[in-house]
Amino acid sequence: MISPAPPLDADLRARARKIKLACFDVDGTLTDGRLYYDDEGGESKAFHILDGQGLVLLKKAGIAVALITARNSKAAERRAAELGIEVFTGAKDKLGQVRALCERQGIGLDEVAFMGDDLPDLAPLCAAGLAVAPGNAHRWIAERVHWVTSARGGEGAARELCDLLLDAQDRTEALLAEWTR
Repeated sequence: MISPAPPLDADLRARARKIKLACFDVDGTLTDGRLYYDDEGGESKAFHILDGQGLVLLKKAGIAVALITARNSKAAERRAAELGIEVFTGAKDKLGQVRALCERQGIGLDEVAFMGDDLPDLAPLCAAGLAVAPGNAHRWIAERVHWVTSARGGEGAARELCDLLLDAQDRTEALLAEWTR
C-alpha cells in the first residue's frame, strides 16, 4: 500500500518544478528487484499499475519519460510499449544515455529527474537536477539523493515521484478534472 508522501521542503519542490525529463531505472525501481526465470530461461517481472499510471500522467502533462536499464529486458520493453514511453535496455552507461536524451531535447541535466536504487544508477543520480531513490534503495544510494520515497521499488515508489512532479508543476488539478467529467 502506498502511504501518504511526507511534507516536502522548498528545495525539493523547486527542483521538481524545473523537471522536463523523468528517467527511471527498472529493476528495483519499477519492480521489486526480484527476477523470475522459467525452465526455459525466460525472465518475468512484476510492474505496479500505479507506477504505470503515474508515468502516463507525466507524459500527458508534457514531461518526457524514459526507462533506462542496464539489463536487456523484453519485459521492460513490453511495459514501455504498453505505456507509450521510451525505453533503453542494455544501457551500460546510464549517464551517457541521459546526456543523449538531454541533447536531443535541448535541456540541461538540472531539468532531469532520475530515480534509481543501486550502484549502476549512481552516476545519473549524481548528475540529475532531482535525484530520487525508492524506500528500499541500497543505503549508498539513499544517502546521496535529494529524496527517498516512502514506498519501496515496485510498490508505488515511481508514482510518488510522478505525483511530486505533477504537484510541484501545478498540473494535478487539471489532470484530476479530466477524470471527473
